Amino acid sequence: MVTQLQLFIRLPEVRQKVGMSKSHIYNLMGSGDFPAQIKISQKISVWVASEIDDWVEEKIKQRDEEGAAQ
Repeated sequence: MVTQLQLFIRLPEVRQKVGMSKSHIYNLMGSGDFPAQIKISQKISVWVASEIDDWVEEKIKQRDEEGAAQ
């Protein structure tokens, strides 16, 4: 069985990947519409890179499906 290497990324890289502000990311997280962070210490939060990538891919898929339905 092959397992995928899971990488953690910090907020600046998350922001770069999704092109959104910190406050918008946290608002989406609060509503359950964005992958949750992982607290690895009192002051450090990280995200799983593959979860962010999957979220981006899902948004692209939704756009394509909505475009095809019109």
